[in-house]
Amino acid sequence: MLERGQPVRRDADDWSPRRILLERRYRTDTPVLVRQYGARRYAPEYPNAVLGGSSVFYGGASMRLREKDFAGWPLSYADLEPFYSEAEVLLGVHGRTGDDPHEPPRTGDYPFAPTPLTPPAQRIERAARSLGYRPFALPMALNFGDGARPRCVRCITCDGFPCQIGAKNDVEVTVLAAAREAGLEIMAGARAARLRLAGDRAVAVEGVGLPAGSPFEVEADTFVLAAGALHTPALLLRTGVEGRPGGGAVGRHLMRHCNGVVAGVFPFRTNPEQVFHKQICLTDFYEDLRAEHGTAVGVIQDIYTPAAPVVRHHAPRGLRHLAGWVTGFMQNLLCIAEDEPRAANAVSLKGERDQYGLEIPAVDHAYTGADEERLGYLVKGARRILRRAGALVTHLYLIDTFSHAVGTARAAAEPDEGAVDAGGRFWGLENVYVTDGSILPHSGGVNPSLTIAAFALRAARALVQR
Repeated sequence: MLERGQPVRRDADDWSPRRILLERRYRTDTPVLVRQYGARRYAPEYPNAVLGGSSVFYGGASMRLREKDFAGWPLSYADLEPFYSEAEVLLGVHGRTGDDPHEPPRTGDYPFAPTPLTPPAQRIERAARSLGYRPFALPMALNFGDGARPRCVRCITCDGFPCQIGAKNDVEVTVLAAAREAGLEIMAGARAARLRLAGDRAVAVEGVGLPAGSPFEVEADTFVLAAGALHTPALLLRTGVEGRPGGGAVGRHLMRHCNGVVAGVFPFRTNPEQVFHKQICLTDFYEDLRAEHGTAVGVIQDIYTPAAPVVRHHAPRGLRHLAGWVTGFMQNLLCIAEDEPRAANAVSLKGERDQYGLEIPAVDHAYTGADEERLGYLVKGARRILRRAGALVTHLYLIDTFSHAVGTARAAAEPDEGAVDAGGRFWGLENVYVTDGSILPHSGGVNPSLTIAAFALRAARALVQR
């Protein structure tokens, strides 16, 4: 496995808001160029790069897409359901069957039960129920119960942080740990540049590694791309696949959800014990606009309040001290709204190169009015819940990261409609597969991580059988 990042250090700094969120301890040394919200110019952004990818920094939310979300896919929910179950076992997901009012059909229960709600989560649960909603325990890929590994200590440094003790069931401590025991060799610090082709097959991957950007080439019979929805299309575009079947879809239809955090300010300290409380989810609104928009609306989840130093850093200059103090009186809800797959939202190459000589991905993204309407629909519900829970005022923060990025090598039934087939194989090359979020034709209204895992397991089964 060729991995751009280095292994996570798993030390005290991994739970430091300043080191992780402000100083960006694991940020890569080369940028992605981003143009969004109507900006005229591209701005450089430096995402994290570590062994285990984005799973190292995610908050563990593990939800399935619903049956109707598979409209426009080259496979159905039923095709993926067994692999959802397999992924839940592999990632040790805690959840409870039957509580989600829009839960899709399941062939088995979750491998682990959810943990008891902490006081902040209970506050949201009571408020939501009093309004007639049906909150339930958010399925989580955290190790609350497996005694063979370090157990979660229920801290508040989960979203956006690596787990210092390895209790988050990210890819490094689950899949890669097992794969290493089976003989997997990992080449860390390897920046894959392009595939070298011979006819309709790839024969090698070329790139630069460590030290000092030294070039490398690795030959293989089969290649699986899992560099994420920004770097997988960039690698394919540097390879020159545009004229091949499926090549016209590479880089297009970028989605990332239309996300926002609604913060409520309360007349009391909302989490004085600083306990874990990312435990509540609501899907009551999920299907409300399906007939009108043709998409899901999305979900509302409980989420942590950033640490005071982080809030002070991002607050207006004259309000930083006040903003830092107010964090103790805040409780937040995350709104995840489905966004539409638009061809104009794309990853491309503009000719600019990094210090290693690789062309840098350039990202163009804009939301539609319908995307924003769906987010507003969720925000309205989140504000009602926070006010019922006791919030005096609420404020919306928009999220503009690409942590939920999907869609830039979408799966389709025909090469004219997408980049890969239902098994993840790139239409124009016999031995190249894509198994990351790039393959999602639609984003749905939930965190995409479990769907990515399920698709990858299904693609792997088919690849081995071939």
